[in-house]
Amino acid sequence: MRPLSLDLFCGAGGASMGLHRAGFDVIGIDINPQPRYPFRFVQADALLPPLDLTKFNFIWASPPCQAYSVAAHNERTRGKQYPDLIAPIRQMLVQSKIPYVIENVPGSPLIHPTKLRGTMFPELKVIRERWFETSWFMLQPMQVNEPRSLIRNHGYISVAGKGTQGWAYKMGLRWLVDDVRSAMGINWMSRAELSQAIPPQYSEYIARAAIHYYQIRG
Repeated sequence: MRPLSLDLFCGAGGASMGLHRAGFDVIGIDINPQPRYPFRFVQADALLPPLDLTKFNFIWASPPCQAYSVAAHNERTRGKQYPDLIAPIRQMLVQSKIPYVIENVPGSPLIHPTKLRGTMFPELKVIRERWFETSWFMLQPMQVNEPRSLIRNHGYISVAGKGTQGWAYKMGLRWLVDDVRSAMGINWMSRAELSQAIPPQYSEYIARAAIHYYQIRG
């Protein structure tokens, strides 16, 4: 029997696929329908999960990032407010006493986060830096390649969301969905879903570290 992982705010399942590859069975929760989510899915509020958290061996959470992201900066300066979901999700996870990860964008208020970028994984062609607060101490992998330019010099492509996608377009680069899927290591998502996802390699790396640290078994 495989150990069981919960993916909160799972979206279309980028993080879930990495957890699966690391050896977990995965259940995803998201408040929105996720018709392309590849594992068992429960539509619900991730802050009020209708499942017993103590039944899980590992919990992953990716709360929405608009309160901190560059993509939503203009909307925030115009007065739009977004909830800070990191603090309440952290409280819930700490109280569960289950090993956990909270994932978010650079600049988010995570505690001593590990920072991963696509340049640390030779098979990826995105930068897509993300931060990860873990319930244990974890080392990040070494850089495989540090491009001097995000796109032109080394073939890395932009997977920006709606708010920053214009940056790539101004450079005359209009990526097809197949380009983005290949760059991200994801073959089942729409373009919009890809803009919100992390490469599965990130969560697989972190989940394997958790298994080693906590000696997680099914």
